[in-house]
Amino acid sequence: MGRVNERELEWSETERGETRFRRKKLASETDAAALGASLYELPPESSSWPYHFHVGNEEAVYVLSGTGLLRTPEGESRVRPGDFCAFPADPDGAHRLHNDGEDPLRYLAVSTMRDPDVTVYPDSEKIGVYAGSPPGGEGSDRVVSGYYRRDDDVDYWEGET
Repeated sequence: MGRVNERELEWSETERGETRFRRKKLASETDAAALGASLYELPPESSSWPYHFHVGNEEAVYVLSGTGLLRTPEGESRVRPGDFCAFPADPDGAHRLHNDGEDPLRYLAVSTMRDPDVTVYPDSEKIGVYAGSPPGGEGSDRVVSGYYRRDDDVDYWEGET
């Protein structure tokens, strides 16, 4: 059995535009192989990862403290402590959290860790492709990893002899 206490882990920080959060990767510190879990903390007036969905991995969040807005294809809705939100591995699972409150928004994010995976970003019309290690995993084992504009499609035979 793998076990870790979040107090034993240091925060990693991400800041880019309105995306700003602290994260502790819990599952990667245990023997979990097919499950990802991270503790997130969004300061006031900040957001999580850009609006996205996965085609290979389900995700979910459980709100621990604070309040905020959850954006999904159905629009925005309020989240508060005790809310559990599941995001299927398809366009219906698109999501992004935003802390519009005065206190930090803390939540547990969990996901399956299937490999390969594709992440779709509807706002920017990008896709992310990962093989060798799923999103949230350790990227050093990836044989394919990159982000591409969706309209960069080419014919199957282009460049082939």
